[in-house]
Amino acid sequence: MRIGMVTGEYPPMQGGVGAFTREVARALVGWGHEVHIFTREGCPGEDNIRVEAGVGERWTWAANRRIAAWAESMDVVNVQFQTAAYDMHPSIHFLPGRVDPPVVVTFHDLRVPYLFPKAGPVREWSVQRLAQHAHGVIATDRADEARLLAWGVEPVRWIPIGSNVTTTPPSGCTRHGWRAERSIPQDALLISYFGFLNESKGGLDLVEALARLVAAGIDAHLVMIGGRAGSSDPTNSGYGRQVDAAIAGHGLTDRIHWTGFVADEWVSAAFLASDVTALPYRDGVSLRRGTLMAALAHGRAIVTTEAQTDIPELDGVVETAPPADPDGLADALEAVWRDPKRRTTLEAAARSASGHFRWDVIARRTADFFTEVLG
Repeated sequence: MRIGMVTGEYPPMQGGVGAFTREVARALVGWGHEVHIFTREGCPGEDNIRVEAGVGERWTWAANRRIAAWAESMDVVNVQFQTAAYDMHPSIHFLPGRVDPPVVVTFHDLRVPYLFPKAGPVREWSVQRLAQHAHGVIATDRADEARLLAWGVEPVRWIPIGSNVTTTPPSGCTRHGWRAERSIPQDALLISYFGFLNESKGGLDLVEALARLVAAGIDAHLVMIGGRAGSSDPTNSGYGRQVDAAIAGHGLTDRIHWTGFVADEWVSAAFLASDVTALPYRDGVSLRRGTLMAALAHGRAIVTTEAQTDIPELDGVVETAPPADPDGLADALEAVWRDPKRRTTLEAAARSASGHFRWDVIARRTADFFTEVLG
């Protein structure tokens, strides 16, 4: 199958949608498919993945014309949809019907674009239009799947994402050595957080929880793994300033350790040096979160927030606290840290659960759905 993937971000741009697209493309190639990527300038291809850098710095209406010409030789076009990845521009919502091959949309979320002031109903209509005019829709989260079905969209498939971070630390790197280099006591509570700083990921809640742990006399530290802001969402930088102000206000500067953007092996090293991973999503844990997938793949003891919908794959796998509740988050982190047996159980459960989210399985299910759509 000749598969064309359209994405508003792609490595080396920083962002989960771009990383997902590359990983699923690689896995599709592994199943014998031919994959082409339409994205922005400055995004190189690699062996067996051909990249068409058809858009400049900003996504515009002209992109649809270029995609239509590029897509003529494809069997199917797969749009990786997340509004921020397309600069909040509405053009991508009108792609179905503008290209000859069937269009399948993978929804990484259902957030609506900014169009103009007081455009609320039109904004949701634009997302519904994209889903309803596509030949098929993939939801990466079960709550989004339910919402799409409520809109009358069909066919819809739930296919989760996987981890885009490998799980091998640098040779010779140990938990003891990693902590010692950063003057973190071996018996201190070290919490890891992975992901950009934006409101939905709850970084500010985690800083407040850390402040409560320290105030309670616990020698607690926090490692912030990865970059602060992605390439597609400039609003992250404003939220980051709020986080910085809270850190300074609580006197936590020396207890928070930033890795910045680092290679996968150093992401792994930071994960494995920590005692507990905190993922305090404000909208509740969900399987569309690549940061969750990375923590599962690393076999971490995870404290996250209560899900909005039932997620059988996470039963017994994570500890939860209410969203937007720093006190509850602090209590859950302390409880897991003080119970080594519970930590070991959660770590084993995470490693086992990560098997559901392997890229070869995700790619096979995706290709099977494309085949179904093509009839």
